[in-house]
Amino acid sequence: MAGESARNGGAAGQQTVRRHNLALVLGEIAGGEPVSRAGVAARTGLTRGTVSSLVEELLAAGLVTELAAARGTPGRPASPLQLNRSGPAGLGIEIGVDHVSACVVDLSGAVRARRTVASDHRDDVPSAGLATATALAGEVTAEAGLPVAGATVALPGVVGADGVLERAPNLPRWVDVAVGDELGVRLDGLPVRAGNEADLAALAELRTGGPADAVYVSGGIGVGAGILLGGALFRGAGGRAGEIGHVVVEPDGPACSCGGRGCLETAAGLEALLRAAGTPDVDALLAARPGPPLARAGRALGVALAGAVNLLDVPSVVLGGIYPRCGEPLIDAVRTELAARVVSRPAVDVRFSALGPDAALLGAATAVVHDLLARP
Repeated sequence: MAGESARNGGAAGQQTVRRHNLALVLGEIAGGEPVSRAGVAARTGLTRGTVSSLVEELLAAGLVTELAAARGTPGRPASPLQLNRSGPAGLGIEIGVDHVSACVVDLSGAVRARRTVASDHRDDVPSAGLATATALAGEVTAEAGLPVAGATVALPGVVGADGVLERAPNLPRWVDVAVGDELGVRLDGLPVRAGNEADLAALAELRTGGPADAVYVSGGIGVGAGILLGGALFRGAGGRAGEIGHVVVEPDGPACSCGGRGCLETAAGLEALLRAAGTPDVDALLAARPGPPLARAGRALGVALAGAVNLLDVPSVVLGGIYPRCGEPLIDAVRTELAARVVSRPAVDVRFSALGPDAALLGAATAVVHDLLARP
């Protein structure tokens, strides 16, 4: 028995090393320009024989593809390797307060299909929104024409470590809904995970060159935050960190959907902005770009963010969702408040998200691809 246990332990150890080396090789291939087997061996320190064996596994799995060898060079021409853009893909779904979006990205992260439909969930049962998400996911999957390896759904509320949407203040009927599990059943057993939309947006920003230590604020009907520390997402003890929209900025302020008063969302959420500007919808708001209402929202954001920066000592704040389209009146007010209120550091970098309103959706889809590449 002892000998059998040792043999099993040795086999398990070999499999662990092989999985690690597979990820190492795939990471080099995914790193940029096409690279040969010899180039991968040189960069990783693995032998050419080991690299060739691992590459054959990756080719068989459809994760990489081999290009035609370059001609006209001395010696045996090498066949460069790159990620297979026709290989396994990631499906991202976003169920917002008033919309549903879905997209498919290939292994390189390129969007191959994307759609959004209006779908107001504030007074509707979860099954209606899930049905819309299922239909939209089917449409983008068919349009992309790629094999989908899994999906991630971005949600506007508190998502526990088990992927259950525990509470969404703007979706009062969505309480303790196992969104990932239910969508997985509707999508014929596809693995589906669920996450908070601001968290997924923050990860998308990070993966496209954003700061490794930052508070990412996602502005919409609700206001949420994703917290990045040392290049990793800080989720809190139960996966519920980042509910900045319900930080109180005006104790005697307007009633909030969460049951409190004077929350940030009542001053800097989209509906608060529309009321303050006297505009009927977001297009009219952005066309008018009224300075005073946007500045007031920026000041409220600055008050809430100053507390977060003082607590976490992060050097950067990224404003996403609707905020990048609001322009200078909003971001200037945020910077002014942070400059006046932050004592934990001499200056804070405040920037708009480069991804805009698609950040959460892209973060959801690329999360699938990221896992594929990290654990092939």
